[in-house]
Amino acid sequence: MPGGGIEAAREVCERRPSTTIVMLADGTRDADFFDALHAGASGYLVKDMDPARLAAALTDAHAGAAAVPRRLVTQLIDALREPPAGRRIRLPNGADTHLTRREAEVLELLAAGATTSAIAVRLSLSPVTVRRHVSAIVAKLGVRDRATAVRLVRDLGV
Repeated sequence: MPGGGIEAAREVCERRPSTTIVMLADGTRDADFFDALHAGASGYLVKDMDPARLAAALTDAHAGAAAVPRRLVTQLIDALREPPAGRRIRLPNGADTHLTRREAEVLELLAAGATTSAIAVRLSLSPVTVRRHVSAIVAKLGVRDRATAVRLVRDLGV
């Protein structure tokens, strides 16, 4: 799928917020699962699930229930028990902002001189997703562009 399934889910949710999206994935990598939920998916099923349960899971998701295998529910609970990952940054104006774990990773790689393509490969993301993270970083830091964001965090010693 061009841009990846997670990026497609994000775009569909932005354009049609009432759409129910259930990701059907090859595996249960934590990052993919959480990225799918953050993109707006209502469920995340794995392709090796019992085919007889697939129809029921999709029907339940359409009715408003989450379509998530039990083994992923455990990961979700564990993640919610942990303090939020990421990075808190005090801006020059005294305000605080919080970068998500993924935004902090992208910013760190930007500061190291990595290109969008290199970051995408390193973090197993699409270049479109990396650009969205960069846009979020720029907005949260209140700067004009990625270069200014990198200079700001270097000046702040973050």
